[in-house]
Amino acid sequence: IEYIRSSYFNKLEYTRFSSSVGKFVGFTERGVKIAADWNNDASFLSAMKAQKEAVCLHNVQIKYSNV
Repeated sequence: IEYIRSSYFNKLEYTRFSSSVGKFVGFTERGVKIAADWNNDASFLSAMKAQKEAVCLHNVQIKYSNV
C-alpha cells in the first residue's frame, strides 16, 4: 500500500509525495524548490508519512472486513 499526494497547476504535476520514497519530489523548476522546502520541514514531512497509516491502512481494513 502506498500513499501518493500530487500537486498540479494547469494540468502539470509539479510535486509529488510518495510514502514509499518518504519525501517530496519536484518535476518542474518551481516544483523542485517547493519540494526542497517541504522536505526541510520535519513536522510537515512526518505528517505526510503518517497519512499512510491514517488514510490507507484504515480504509483497507474497512474494505477487506466486508469481503
